[in-house]
Order: sequence, then C-alpha cells, then structure tokens
Amino acid sequence: MTSDRSVLIVNTGSSSLKWVVLDAASETVEQQGDASWEVTDAGRNQRELASALGQVGSVDAIGHRVVHGGTRFSDAVVVDAGVREEITRLAELAPLHNPAAVAGIDAAQARFPGVPQVAAFDTAFHASMPQVAATYPIPWEWTTRWDLRRFGFHGLSVEYSVRRARELLGRAPPRLVVCHLGAGCSLTAVADGRSISTSMGFTPLEGVMMARRSGSIDPGLLLFLLSRRGMDPAALDRGLNEQSGLLGVSGISADMRQVLAAAEAGQERAVLARDLFVHRLIACVGAMVATLRGVDALVFTGGIGEHSASIRGAVCEAFGYIGLRLDPSSNGGSSPADRDIALQASAVRILVIAAREDLSILRQVKRVLRWS
Repeated sequence: MTSDRSVLIVNTGSSSLKWVVLDAASETVEQQGDASWEVTDAGRNQRELASALGQVGSVDAIGHRVVHGGTRFSDAVVVDAGVREEITRLAELAPLHNPAAVAGIDAAQARFPGVPQVAAFDTAFHASMPQVAATYPIPWEWTTRWDLRRFGFHGLSVEYSVRRARELLGRAPPRLVVCHLGAGCSLTAVADGRSISTSMGFTPLEGVMMARRSGSIDPGLLLFLLSRRGMDPAALDRGLNEQSGLLGVSGISADMRQVLAAAEAGQERAVLARDLFVHRLIACVGAMVATLRGVDALVFTGGIGEHSASIRGAVCEAFGYIGLRLDPSSNGGSSPADRDIALQASAVRILVIAAREDLSILRQVKRVLRWS
C-alpha cells in the first residue's frame, strides 16, 4: 500500500538543485525547494545538499534523477554500492550531471540511513530506439569496442509528457513529437508510446541549439580548431558546453527571456540568436515528423516550451502545410495549466505541458519497490 508514504525526489541538474517530497498515493506535494547549483564547486554542492535535505522530514523512499545510464541501465534500479560505482564511472559521459547525482545519493544516504534509494535514468526511455536510430555511421570497431551509440536524454520528461498527453486528449496519440525546451533542449519522436528517434545523442551536446550548448555542428569544424588553431580539448569542451548556444550567439544571456527582450529592442545578435534557435528547432521538428511519417500531437514542455508563446508560435507557423493550426488566444494565455493550444479545426493537436520529471520518478520508485 502507498497510503501514508512519502517519497523524496532529488534532481541535481546542470544548473539547479531541486527537491520535492510527494505523497506516494495522491502524488501531491508535501514539501519542495530549490537552490542555485554549480556542478564544478564540490564544496558548495555539499553545503546546498546538506541544507536542502536538512529541511526534509521523515520519508519512506528517495528517488534520484540520473542523467546518464549508459548501456548498463535501461530501467530504474535500487541504489547499492555497485550501482553507485557504475553511475560514478559513467561520469565520463555526463561530467556535468552524474557527479552531481552521486553527490545527491551520498547526501541522502547520510541524512536518511537505511531508507531505500532508487535511481531513475534520463537515458532509459530511449533504450527502445531501433538500432538504425541509435547507431552512428563510424568505423564498426569503434562502435563495438567502446559501446558508442546515441543514448538520448530528457527521457523522464518525455515519459511524463506522453502520459499527460494521453490524459489531456483522452487517448494515446500514436505519433507524438515532444519538444523539451529549457536550459537543455531536445526533441523526441514517440510512436505508440515508445521513443524511436531523439535529437540528443552520445552526450547531451548533440541536437538543437540550447541555452549554453551549441547543439550539432560539423565535426570537421572541431577538428579544424584542434589541429589548425591549436585549441586544447578542455577549452573546446568548455566552449561548446558552457559558452555557446543562446549565450554565445547573443552575447547577452543564456536566458531566453532576456534574449527575446533584447531582440525586441533591436539588438542584432539577440535577433540572430532568437532566429537561429527557431530555425534549428523547426528543422528538427520536421525531421521528427518525417521519421514518424506524420504527427498527431506536438508537445511543448520545459521552461521555454511552457512559457514562451512567441517561440511556440514561430515553430507552429512553419507547419501550417501539414494542417497544424495554432489558436493565438490559447497560445498567448497566461494560464500555466496544461492545455491544448490548437484550433479545433487543426489536424494536429498542440499541447503545452509543464515538465514533471518528479512524477515520472515517483512512479518508477513505486514500481521498483513494488508498492501496490
């Protein structure tokens, strides 16, 4: 039974620490909090975690969002010493995220000794991708020797969006494109509830333009910078992951709200950043629609997806040719509630869904611990 049970959900992201205590039966919030988060500052991270968990009362289980599960984890698991070690090892694939998740696991163990912990992986939802979508066209020896493949991310958010879309529409859309647009951005093509393609790949750097990450660029450009311009790998990594995207192009901010305000004021680089973001987003939505051979519903989620009517409008305008019709009044509404913003006559439903990875993690905790 799940009655009277509480679950702490810990989400140590690339830019923030978020935590929430949920009633396991009703899924209602009992406590929650957040804090700024600097992954590279271990001392600050430990202090933030200790402060956050010190506010939490007794709980019956703890769920953690872990970004990268590699090829080892295709489902949520109870955390033991071996699982913790493997998550630590996978930090080479997600250096901004997995170490933070391990810090959260350790802090929760110290605060709640003996309470079961469950790791839920952002990559797990995409384990269903067919081989043709997961394979890179590189030397086969590389692929097999080092387990190189496209993993995909934001799976917990996509999983929730799929479930919520079913609730909003009263049916499961057979062909769904989910746009998770936040500090990190990714798109996923979902067929009959399963991921069949996604924009992020071996790391969260691939795909569409993001707040600070470049998204996909020509690998030859990177080779040029390394071999012809003497850039060292650490500087290249930092530039692509922390100094690119909206921040790099606009020169103003990684926050879409500030970029849009500057663009409205006529600042040229902000205009370019906004338009480049939309251009790449449209191209990727088109690719996902083609992969699905059509689309029944388009979902916007994440901070930008939920709150930027102008970005949603610019993307939807590009797909009028497939019968997608946006309702301007619904799109521009101030209500944060999950809603359908398509006109009744639209051939494609357009949904705005608040990102709730915590609810996906809660359900996985209950399933793994076999709470009925």
